[in-house]
Amino acid sequence: MNKLYFASALMLLSDVVLGAQFDTEKPNEQAVSFSYKSEMKGLAQALWSEPELGFLEEKSTSLMQELLSKRGFSVTQKVAGMPTAFIAEYGNGKPIIALLAEMDALPGMGVEAKAHKEPVMKHEVVQPGHACGHNLFAGGAVGAALNIADFLDRSSTTGTVRIYGTPAEEGGSGKVYLARAGEFKDVDVALHWHPSDSSSASPSSSLANKSGKFRFFGEAAHAAAAPEKGRSALDGVEAMNMMVNLMREHVPDGTRIHYVITHGGTAPNIVPDYAEVYYYVRSAKPGVVLSLWERLELAAEGAALGTQTSVESEVTGGVWNVLPNVFLSSLMHDLLVETPQIPLTNDEIEFARKMSNTRDIAFDISTHGAPQNFSSDITVWSASTDVGDVSWQVPTVGLSTATWVKGTPPHTWQASSMSGMGIGYKGMYQAAEVLTKTAITLLKEPSYLEKAKNEFKTRSSTGQYIPMIGQRAPALDYRK
Repeated sequence: MNKLYFASALMLLSDVVLGAQFDTEKPNEQAVSFSYKSEMKGLAQALWSEPELGFLEEKSTSLMQELLSKRGFSVTQKVAGMPTAFIAEYGNGKPIIALLAEMDALPGMGVEAKAHKEPVMKHEVVQPGHACGHNLFAGGAVGAALNIADFLDRSSTTGTVRIYGTPAEEGGSGKVYLARAGEFKDVDVALHWHPSDSSSASPSSSLANKSGKFRFFGEAAHAAAAPEKGRSALDGVEAMNMMVNLMREHVPDGTRIHYVITHGGTAPNIVPDYAEVYYYVRSAKPGVVLSLWERLELAAEGAALGTQTSVESEVTGGVWNVLPNVFLSSLMHDLLVETPQIPLTNDEIEFARKMSNTRDIAFDISTHGAPQNFSSDITVWSASTDVGDVSWQVPTVGLSTATWVKGTPPHTWQASSMSGMGIGYKGMYQAAEVLTKTAITLLKEPSYLEKAKNEFKTRSSTGQYIPMIGQRAPALDYRK
């Protein structure tokens, strides 16, 4: 993940963008061709080599837009008040098939693409890394868009492919601002995917989530010579955390509450006059999240009162649970089954075995990338995504593919490492091909769109969508 490697990845991507001959003349308009692996790999490598945090993805978004623009997509930049968000469109008329493309990395997760943990450091700080595989997410979505554009060129089918470059999924809720701005109002179906340790298209949901920062203000003083003159902002943070931890006994099952102290003072001998704590609250039910957030605010007020400090809060993100679409998931599953993953090389298999050993798991090459059995029972994952807000606007479906070895959780150094090498790339190719086939099938079969929309109407009638973020502007500085 050094500068030389990033330069090499950029050269590869530049060669692809400027020198590729886009093959748009195919003899059989009904065939589903699939290509652009070099473009996807070049993009994924470039993003992985210089990962960028939420709302700061300037190089990442530029590379994505450049590749799409070269192919003939019309690109709209800086959408919904977000400098790195974009919408790229190709084709004409309805239906409109949307592809979602994420791009942001996670703080402190930068590692080399090795089977042991080797952090990437700068000024004695671990750099960001793609421990959730958003570099692959971006590469796969862009690759699918290019392939769908080829289909539209050689086919008499009417339709439009639209790809949304969505920043700051990790806590910044980028897609929520797009949804709030009405950018999905004319979309017929939205498609997405996510890197994982397994391949599946079964319907699933997620946890709604609200996040924000509580900032306490006190009075500085010498902690030894004049402690009575001070009022510790850190005491306010710790008092709040204590009350919230006691609250955990009295919340609905399935609730998740977690926090980090992002600022706790500057030196032990100075009573901190400023401290900050960053909270997430999650539940499968958006209403539960909202009620728990109110209790967090009360805990913060009580902590400030008890420590004679003051407190301010800022909501930095908030997402709804994913609304599944069983019909679309079943369709996507069938296409996943007929799309085998490219076999791993001997070197990749050896890398996978070494990586599995870091988590005390035996690597089984016979099951790597094999699609899981389809189930119409909706699983609720203990994670959150701003895809949820899109899914309450338009029928939405997604899949996961094996970009990491079995047993690898996201947000780990192992996931970050494998997102920058062959195991990750081959899972990305499989996802892109399934997305391509799904989009083409929907473009060719209007009756499928109607079935998806009918199910969406039924499911979305169970809740009234109101953005968790309220009317605030995008929190562009939440990672600064």
